[in-house]
Order: sequence, then structure tokens, then C-alpha cells
Amino acid sequence: MSTDIPGALPAEGRPGTVPPSSGAPLPRGSAAIPSTPSTGGPGGAPAVPSLDTVMDRARAAADEARSAGPAVRARWLLAVADALDAAAGTLVPVACTETRLPEGRLSGELRRTTFQLRLFAERLHSGALDDVHIDHADPDWPMGARPDIRRTTVPLGPVLVFAASNFPFAFSVLGGDTASALAAGCPVVVKAHPGHPELSRLTAAVGREALADAGAPAHLLQIIEGERAGADAVQDRRTKAVGFTGSTRGGRHLFDLAAARPDPIPFYGELGSTNPVVVTPAGWAERGEEIATGFAGSCTLGSGQFCTQPGVVFVPDADAFLAALPSLSAGPMLNERIGTAYTDALDALAARDGVEVARRVPGEEGQPDVVLLRTTADAVRNDPALITTEVFGPASLVVAYRSPEEVEEALAEFEGTLTGTVQAAGADDAVGLRMLDLLARYAGRVIWNEWPTGVTVSDAQQHGGPWPASTAPTTTSVGTAAIRRFRRPVAFQNVPGAALPPELRDR
Repeated sequence: MSTDIPGALPAEGRPGTVPPSSGAPLPRGSAAIPSTPSTGGPGGAPAVPSLDTVMDRARAAADEARSAGPAVRARWLLAVADALDAAAGTLVPVACTETRLPEGRLSGELRRTTFQLRLFAERLHSGALDDVHIDHADPDWPMGARPDIRRTTVPLGPVLVFAASNFPFAFSVLGGDTASALAAGCPVVVKAHPGHPELSRLTAAVGREALADAGAPAHLLQIIEGERAGADAVQDRRTKAVGFTGSTRGGRHLFDLAAARPDPIPFYGELGSTNPVVVTPAGWAERGEEIATGFAGSCTLGSGQFCTQPGVVFVPDADAFLAALPSLSAGPMLNERIGTAYTDALDALAARDGVEVARRVPGEEGQPDVVLLRTTADAVRNDPALITTEVFGPASLVVAYRSPEEVEEALAEFEGTLTGTVQAAGADDAVGLRMLDLLARYAGRVIWNEWPTGVTVSDAQQHGGPWPASTAPTTTSVGTAAIRRFRRPVAFQNVPGAALPPELRDR
């Protein structure tokens, strides 16, 4: 899918950070927030506020923001979108330097970012995001007289957002989690990603100035840096929810911290996913060349650094599938650390019993190899982890099968994934329909005869799934429904009209 279409760009990221308890060193360029207030920076630079100061400010902003109506919140979002567009000439070059991503890709991603801010604003204006239910008093209610009861939602409070590495605009400081939290009326503290620190600071500055100009509460948007600061903020009593996009290991560590608090809080983590694809015999016979070409593009798009990259593909004829693939190539990885992690994960998977390297296309200097591994459905039954091991980069595992029953058996121990794709013939492909139903048991989004690496921002979008795809499979991190993560229901019973929130009053 073209990367210059707002709202249709692939939308995921992997921060790749290691939890501080692992004993691993902090990544280069990562700066932890001091635990006590700083008195001043080098050369007279502004002091970096302590985490305690940041969280106190967020709590104060929450007290002011909670009464902001939809129209006011929409104004905030539109101001930020306009400011980002105006700053594109400054932000995009910095993003190019820090992430190795090309200018065209980053410009398209910035347009996607402002698109989703404006989409939330429009839906707030239209009332489409309201969640209001009114039951008038009814003395004849079958279970007994019913009181007047009216339900709406209120913002949770300060939200901590962990930025991702590979989408430095769309899933970073002012990305989807921040947009949905601001739309919900929540202050946001962003834990900046060390892969693009200068861009994070510049983006935050643009957002803060725009919010101030729009009359938003002070400190509605703040950033912190460093793994320790992020972990401490998860456990801070003033944090009321967490949004995270990243690795399963890092996400699970932070999820456990959130759950272990004296007051556990929601942790909305979008984590690992192998996004299985099933090519049916009829689909291959009818659309083989199209399927091979589509797979090659989806597998290597963005150097495979999307969490909807098709990491596993079941095919009825592995030899024919591999032979039909066009030339494969990938651009550079985001940074050396991610490149090294890719190589290590790939080598470990290739060394497993029943797995062999089917094709390796060496990358040019500074670019990764594109690698296709090969195995069988029998090998997957013996080692189910073969199809749940994510390799973050331009590599996929080709699984040969002889019958649909073999695919069902291979997936029997599967857990969860963001997407599941069927490449079939027409709508009457019985095997394809059977596989679609099978994949819907495991995936948050199922796809028919398209590819998973395009994740549009819309009302119906679902970006999440059963563990380990996410920690909250009933929610989405992409699309307007993401706002529901950061508001909670409150019912008002027998409350005088003048004391009701405006949306609950009789008109």
C-alpha cells in the first residue's frame, strides 16, 4: 500500500527496548530523568524536571481537562494537526537523520498522523464518539420500579504512552495513543523512544505550543526519557493508564509492573505478532503470480519492520511458491541495535529442527539480508513455537502443507496475532472460507485476498488481538474506537438535571 495516502499507512512499531530489570545497559542516546529536580542544565540550558514534577503537572492538567467538552477537545486536536503540518519542513529532515527512513515515507507518515488527529476531532464534533445511555424512571419495569439512570463516560486521568521506534510520527509523541488519549480528555506523558530523541523533543515542543495557543490546560502534553523513568512512571500512583507499542518482552515487563501496583491500572500493550497467511490450493492455482508478488512486497515493506509483516505463510506447494517470487530487497534497518536483534532472531529460528534457509538475498552495505525460511506443517506440529516466534525484519517462514487439516492441526496451539490473512480464489473457495473462520479465532483482523501491512485509520479498524498480539484483546490501538481505552463509564442515578453532565440532560 502506498505510504503517501493519509490514513492508509502501515501503523505499527517496535521500540525494542530491554526492561531495566534485565541488567542490560541503557541504549545509546537514552537519558534518564533525574529522580530529584535539577537546578539547571549545562550552559544555562533549561532544567529537566523530575518525574515527580512531571506527574504532579499531569495530575493538575487532568483536574482541569476532565470538564472539557467534545468541542473543546476537538479544538485541541485540530490545533496540533495544523501545527504539525506547518512544522513538516523542520520535523521531517530530523526524522530522516535519526531513523534512516526516506523522506517520502516520513512525509506520508506525518500526513497520516495529522489525518488521525483531525478524524478524532471530526468525530468528537459529530457526537460519534459519545457513549451515552439514558433510562428514564419506569414504575412498571418488569423487575420492579426502575429509577432514572443515565450513563456516560469520563476521562481516566494521566495516560503514559511509550513511543515506538519505526513510526516516529504515527506511533510516537503525537501518534495514535496520544491522539486517542487527548481526544478522551486525558493528559499525556510520553516516554520518548531513544531511536529518535531529537525528533521527539521537537515534536513535543510543537504540540505543547499548539495546545497552549488553543487554550488547553498547561502541561497537557509532556515527555520523559530513559528506561528507568518509563518504568517508574508505570508505577507512579498518578498514572491511570498506559499505552505501549513494542516488543513482547518489554511489554510484558511493564504490564507486570502495572498489574503489581497497589492500585492496578489498565495496560494497553500492542506486542508481538507473526500474522499468518494461508494460501489455498484454489487460490494458488488461480492467482499464484499475484499472490507471490503481493507477498514479496508485504514481507519486505519498510524492511519488514512492521508488526503486521506476514511472518508465516502456509502454502500448498512450497517449491512453486518460492520459484514464483520476484526479486527481494530491503532498505536499511532503523538502527544497528534493531539490525543486530533481527540477525540474532533469524539465526535462532533457522537453527531449529525442521527449518532450513530457502532463500537468502544479501543486502547491500548497511542493509539487511532478506531471508525466507522453509519448514513443514509436520514440523510445526512438533514445535508450535516455529510459527509464534517473531523475527522483526525482512524474513518470513514458509510452511508447506498437504491438506487443510494439516493447517488446522498446525494452528491448534497458536495463541494470538494482530492479523490473519487468507489468499484464496473467489468467494466460493470453500477452503478459504474455512481458513477465514479458523484465523478469526486467533486474530484481531482477518483479511481476504489483500495483505496485512496496510492499517488504515477508521471507525471500524481493529488493531489488537489475543495474547501476545496485545494485552487487552477487547480494545484497539488504531482507529476512533481507541478512545474507549481512556474513558470509563459512570452512571448517574436520580440526579437533578442541573447537576448532570451536559450530554445527559434532557433536551
